[in-house]
Amino acid sequence: MEAKRICPYCMGELENRVSVCPHCGGVLAGRNPAGSLPVGTLLAGRYTVGEMQSIDGEGILYRGVENVGRFRVTIKEYMPLTLSAERGTDALLRPKLGSEVLFKTTRMDFADLYRSIQRITPANGLEAVLDVFEENNTVYAVMENPGGIPLQQWLDERPSPVSAETARNMLQPVFDGVAAMHQVGLVHRGICPENIRVLENGRARLTGYATVGLRTAGSGLHEQLYEGYSAPEQYSTTEFEGRYTDEYSLAAVVYRMVCGQSPVPAAQRLVSDSNPRARTLERAVPEYVSDVLWMGLQLRPAERIQTVPQLFRALSSQEYTTELTQTLQQAAPHSQSTEEEERKKHILSLRNLLAAILILLAILTLLIVWGLVNQGLHTAKPAESTPASEPASSLVTEPVNLAPDFVGMDYDSQVRNNHSYAGDYLFYVTMEYSDTVEKGKIIRQTPEAGEVIEKGSTIDLVVSRGPQMVEMPDVIGVPQNDAIERIQKAGLIPSCFMVVNDGSLVAGCVVSCGEDAGTMVEAGSVITVYIAADPSVEIPTPPEAPAASTEPETPTDSTEPPTDGAGTEYDTN
Repeated sequence: MEAKRICPYCMGELENRVSVCPHCGGVLAGRNPAGSLPVGTLLAGRYTVGEMQSIDGEGILYRGVENVGRFRVTIKEYMPLTLSAERGTDALLRPKLGSEVLFKTTRMDFADLYRSIQRITPANGLEAVLDVFEENNTVYAVMENPGGIPLQQWLDERPSPVSAETARNMLQPVFDGVAAMHQVGLVHRGICPENIRVLENGRARLTGYATVGLRTAGSGLHEQLYEGYSAPEQYSTTEFEGRYTDEYSLAAVVYRMVCGQSPVPAAQRLVSDSNPRARTLERAVPEYVSDVLWMGLQLRPAERIQTVPQLFRALSSQEYTTELTQTLQQAAPHSQSTEEEERKKHILSLRNLLAAILILLAILTLLIVWGLVNQGLHTAKPAESTPASEPASSLVTEPVNLAPDFVGMDYDSQVRNNHSYAGDYLFYVTMEYSDTVEKGKIIRQTPEAGEVIEKGSTIDLVVSRGPQMVEMPDVIGVPQNDAIERIQKAGLIPSCFMVVNDGSLVAGCVVSCGEDAGTMVEAGSVITVYIAADPSVEIPTPPEAPAASTEPETPTDSTEPPTDGAGTEYDTN
């Protein structure tokens, strides 16, 4: 039976090819811009596309309807503007010529992100991801429609800032949701008043998920950064982003709520940091809250409050703020002295450069004069010209600078934050999966160690992501051949064992697995799969162990896996 479309306006059932809803009169044709999916498009046989809501460098956001349950949803379509060609009449999305690899890579990142969020939602404070599927040569993520209004609109409708207590209580669900993301290794990177919705009960919920590439400068996507809320490291291609990135953004949101204005954009602060303390702008802000926001908005990640729970606890407790302040101040003298040293190094380097220029000019002048004198001496005393010229060459000898050996170092702790390298080299970092190199360690570099390199040059570093993790597919109840195909397609190795079937199980289908569906497993791992045997198959019972013997016996099958309460098993491979 062909699936029915649902009107995205009144949720009444629609006949095929109708352009106007017979129930509410809503117009379907021509409501969405060219290149996007038309209103009324049916996806996955159960979702009807509504009007386009917004577009960013990663894709298009549509309003939509879940046809079976008849409830409203939000649908995100992966469609990167910089990588996608024009959509054809067949609705298939195709990459631009030359962008095929990056298109597929970012599409995979998109699917992985939303599937990861789907596993932790519905969680308090996060917009729930209901479904993720592939269609039209792209990926779609279906999310709940939380309702409410954006926090930005909520703030604009209020003439004065809100109290620190109100801001903390309103955002508590968001704090909890972001902490849940961090526990599974996810970073939001787009926390701002636009992506936080205030519900009817006054509580907030976080939306606006996106991949790393969309919210990091220089990724190849049309970047989406939020001035005043995006952390400094998001403007650099050589800095890692982490939990502290979302902490910065959440601190900026609280700053906006209690001060009435957003912080100075990070890109501007990196040139000249002139962001005022919260209490300077709004005297009603408690002193300790102002201190917390000051620490939460530090430009250097190492000097910043590190986690979202720390930020929330500090906003809730003056005593904890005092403790946290003392902890962070331990690193402050070092940072200040480091900055002073860097300024001194910069001044010294300028002086050295000027001195070098003057010395070079003096040497050139001497060489010219000496050449003229030597020319005259050559005519009268040719024998003396050769030894006289030898010392001149030694004056221009310069030390050779060789590229350091970074391979095997931990980039985050040994290179990125090492100020001895920061003034001499620029780093361009790319990430790569590796089964042999620990996560965070440098795999290789260009130029290689020992090569002659000028100070200030760029060194390309490839940093390990660790082993590639893949999602275990759901194969319970699936026929053996289909289960094997799914597992192999996921990049895993199936190892099948039969279990005795008393007739209560479907013969030839998967009964259980060594890994649960949805679990992230290292690519190439062996997955034990238990298959229900034919009820007619009689599996001989292994003989009982003999009484005590003076000679050891070799077991007949040392590879047989332990039983899982399902009966005797045997390898089918």
